[in-house]
Amino acid sequence: MNNGLQLPEKHVTLASRFVQVYGRPHEVEAQAPGRVNLLGEHVDYNDGIVLPVAIDRAVRVAAAPTLNGIVTLNALDIGKMVSFRLSEVAKRITLAGQPLPGWALYPAGVAWSLQQAGLLLQGMEAVYTSDVPIGAGLSSSAAVEVALASTWQAICGWELDKLELAKLCQAAENKYVGVSSGLMDQFASACGVDGHVLCFDTRSLEWHPLELPAGTAIVIADSGIRRSLAGSAYNDRRSACEQAVELLKKYLPRIKSLRDVSTVELAAYSTFLPPEVERRAEHVVKEIHRVDQAIIALHRGDAHMFGGFMFASHKSLRDFYEVSIPELDYLVDIARGLPGIYGARLTGAGFGGCTVNLVAAKDAEAFKEGLQENYRTKTGREAKVYLCQASAGAEARKIVAL
Repeated sequence: MNNGLQLPEKHVTLASRFVQVYGRPHEVEAQAPGRVNLLGEHVDYNDGIVLPVAIDRAVRVAAAPTLNGIVTLNALDIGKMVSFRLSEVAKRITLAGQPLPGWALYPAGVAWSLQQAGLLLQGMEAVYTSDVPIGAGLSSSAAVEVALASTWQAICGWELDKLELAKLCQAAENKYVGVSSGLMDQFASACGVDGHVLCFDTRSLEWHPLELPAGTAIVIADSGIRRSLAGSAYNDRRSACEQAVELLKKYLPRIKSLRDVSTVELAAYSTFLPPEVERRAEHVVKEIHRVDQAIIALHRGDAHMFGGFMFASHKSLRDFYEVSIPELDYLVDIARGLPGIYGARLTGAGFGGCTVNLVAAKDAEAFKEGLQENYRTKTGREAKVYLCQASAGAEARKIVAL
């Protein structure tokens, strides 16, 4: 008898797959959601406030501990398996002494990071699967990290605050995998609150949930374009923000980041910035201000006001931060003309990936169909469109058989 998580029917399959692979029943199950950011794009590395939600698409794990210090992972979606020793995880090698494959660096990095923090780990055997789209900007890698960290927490029994767990998962991605990312993705996956936006201050790391406007739904549209240019472009834009801060310090010596620059101050001093740097700063400073105003909209339950800020954010990302592409612009323009729409914008790094739409729940299915049909007509491409709800964050439970 399972008195752990109440899992959907697909988890029966996950449990049976564990038995098929390892010849014994699983003892722990865990899940960690992907996330979408409703507002506050490219402000996390400028100390701004972001407004993500955890979505009801997740990485799901079935696992059981081992006593030999060996971790064996079976990634069901790609049909691959790997084993490594916890004592050798810093070497990034498999049990056979070969380099760990790229997909395995994320869970292995979590093991490394947890051990670096002084937490005792046991080996384990695990299978996992995900319905978070890969490469779409919905934080599939962060969901893997948080799901595996939660699994180890359940197996080993140590207590760890969810925000601290998210920080250790971020450290795994930054220091072990070698991907420079902020904390927002792991934070949202770990700390999600059902039906709520997470108001997360990336400077102080303080956060609180804010209720989504009543009668709304989140629709995510995948353009089908993968973000091949996002890496170098991301670094360029981050550098431009840092350059803006250094140049503005001549006039505003107190500032540490663009978070500290008001819209009035930017209007006064932006003329002293190179044109490209000025455009980047224009987006960040005004996006941070938009988030402040959007929080007021959430307190009022005003979906129209919040949606207006989403549209304004997309325009800024397109014209000032220059991270949009025609397909993302088409999705936003199409959404603007469909019934039930409150707001739409690109989400994530840009140069591909997804748009996020806030729509009236009663119109969500018709909106989804209209967006797919019009996008197909406009581009000849198929857009995968997901109707989502703001969900709870990561969970893990031991399975108790009676």
